[in-house]
Amino acid sequence: MLALFDLDNTLIDRRGVLEDWARGFAQSRRLPGGSESVICGRLRERAYPADFVHLREALGLGDDPGDLWREYVDGVARSVRCLPGVREGLEALRRAGWTLGIATNGAGDIQRAKLAATGLASHFDGICVSEEIGARKPAYEHFEAAAVLCGVRLSAGGWMVGDNAETDIRGGRAAGLRTAWVAHGRTWTDGPREPDIVVRGVAEAIEMMRAAAG
Repeated sequence: MLALFDLDNTLIDRRGVLEDWARGFAQSRRLPGGSESVICGRLRERAYPADFVHLREALGLGDDPGDLWREYVDGVARSVRCLPGVREGLEALRRAGWTLGIATNGAGDIQRAKLAATGLASHFDGICVSEEIGARKPAYEHFEAAAVLCGVRLSAGGWMVGDNAETDIRGGRAAGLRTAWVAHGRTWTDGPREPDIVVRGVAEAIEMMRAAAG
């Protein structure tokens, strides 16, 4: 059975790491009040090198944007952590014979740096990053590429686990996958058709997926 997982705010706490990094960066540069909000506002959904061209100007910095991007990648990699129960749940799925993949939007270097820093990369049969394949979730092509990288056919079905209603749940459903929405305390309000399961975190999703598989 195939299980694809989103990365940010599904397997790892990107939101918390971004806030911590923005706070430390602002303090280290002695930036004026409100700078953390500017940084988080720009990078909240996703971060790419081009965002640091904008932030360099918005914050009045003299650094090369490429250097700022590398500082961000290194800083995030140093502090990123898995969410509770993630590693144990993935290991349980692998022992049960599941095929596991990452299906994430984002820049290749930062996403792979996070996977390497947390030690998660070795848990997956395939890692699909939007920048590297030229297709972003919710596009069907992204899920198809993720399945291929895992060595299986998307038409065989499986699961998509993620926290984003549009990219993970609607996209996964359109690709023919069952879906598990990591709600983080939210209530589903994105249309009449709900995900197959709604969970508090990945550990709970994995338990329910295994139960559904019999």
